[in-house]
Amino acid sequence: MDLDVFVTAHRTEWDRLDHLLHRGRRLTGAEADELVALYQRTATHLSLIRSSAPDPLLTARLTQLVARARSTVTGTRKASWRDAARFLSAGFPAAVYRSRHWWVPTAVLSTLLAALIGWWIGTHPEVQSAIAAPDDLRRLTAPGGEYESYYSSHPAASFAAQVWTNNARAAAMCLVLGAFLCIPVLYILFVNVLNLAVGIGLMSSAGRLDVFLGLVLPHGLLELTAVFVAAGTGLRLGWTVIDPGPQTRRSALAQQGRAAIGMAIGLALVLFISGLIEGFVTPSGLPTWARIFIGIAAELAFLAYVYILGGRAARAGDTGDLDVGERSAELPSAA
Repeated sequence: MDLDVFVTAHRTEWDRLDHLLHRGRRLTGAEADELVALYQRTATHLSLIRSSAPDPLLTARLTQLVARARSTVTGTRKASWRDAARFLSAGFPAAVYRSRHWWVPTAVLSTLLAALIGWWIGTHPEVQSAIAAPDDLRRLTAPGGEYESYYSSHPAASFAAQVWTNNARAAAMCLVLGAFLCIPVLYILFVNVLNLAVGIGLMSSAGRLDVFLGLVLPHGLLELTAVFVAAGTGLRLGWTVIDPGPQTRRSALAQQGRAAIGMAIGLALVLFISGLIEGFVTPSGLPTWARIFIGIAAELAFLAYVYILGGRAARAGDTGDLDVGERSAELPSAA
């Protein structure tokens, strides 16, 4: 493509679009229609220049022109409580539901791996001695030891806030670092599985596995589910980099990334609830069965939320992504 000829042929249209965008008064109906048509044509021109004859100065000018025109055409809107309600009732559960083929296998495999490593630690004294000295192991696993006192070592409110912050950070890291070909997510997931497996193995070797599960299950069911959802979503994001499917890699990654950011907000709320359970229910004087019942109820409520509300929203076409009008414009590709 001869760039000089192309610029000469279309400069008048770009100047007219720039003039309409600088008008101080409201446009007439005919002028608004003209602005939309010029915006669409200029976006196509920008795509052609980028693919056939990239010129930094011209590309920068047209990019700015297209961005301003899009803002004028689509307008701006402010977020409202209705948007928040829609996100919680449809967008977030739909995103979790649609990613279930990633996080459910992640949860199953991680749980099996934790159980396997825990059994290995619990049945091999030499492995236990490699973890810590015998006196340290006794301090960890004895009645009133560190595994039990951990949950009541701080005031409930501050402990819940600390737990929520740590878990929310881990979930966010899974979501954000998933784009790096899944490797950081696998590492974070393995560290969490290993920590759980060590507790299982050491407490089972001391004959106190029931006590350990009674302390972990009330908050752990919901907490681990949130971590598995974050890890599964991060793995999905990483796989999108490897195989974007029919979309361009940039478009597919943008779509998955926007949904992942929304899921980070939703999972922070889920982890806040699990943090409250860990801070106030786990160390409480309630009987073990009551504490476990609360944990199971919270887990079932979350799964119902995802599979009922989320499934309904996903079948209606909700992906957890932004509405079409709120996304960045995707320029058409040149043939």
